[in-house]
This record gives sequence, structure tokens and C-alpha cells, in this order.
Amino acid sequence: MAMNKTTLGKAIAAKVIDSNAPADMKEKIESMWVDIADVIISHIQQNALVTVAAGIPVSTAGSASAQTGATTAAGTGKIQ
Repeated sequence: MAMNKTTLGKAIAAKVIDSNAPADMKEKIESMWVDIADVIISHIQQNALVTVAAGIPVSTAGSASAQTGATTAAGTGKIQ
């Protein structure tokens, strides 16, 4: 699933907003957290290193010196 700034921002805002806060304040806080989530997601996308374990099945075609290929099964990655 792709990262989504609105979903993340609203989820964080829901955790920090007091239920008795005025509606306009709730909207401002939610908007602020959506903006913060955008910065967080951008940072992760620009700086994360994803390592995929060896052993993902692949299919290849072509000669021994000029092969092309594609994975044929899903792999699992780990963000480092």
C-alpha cells in the first residue's frame, strides 16, 4: 500500500486532539498534521533503503551474455 499523507496526518491528529477542542481548532490541528505527515513521508521516500531478500523466483530470456528477466513472485523488503 502506498503511503498517504492525508491518512497518516488524520490518524495522528485523532490521537492528539482533545475531544472537547473547538471545531476550528480541530481542523487546524488536522491540517497541520497532514502537512507534517507529508514531510515525514517525503523523507522516508527519499532516504529509505529497501533490502529485498534473495531467492525471489525470476524468469529470464535471451542469450547468456544479454539476458532480460522479471520476478515471477512477490518479494519481501525491509526498510533500513
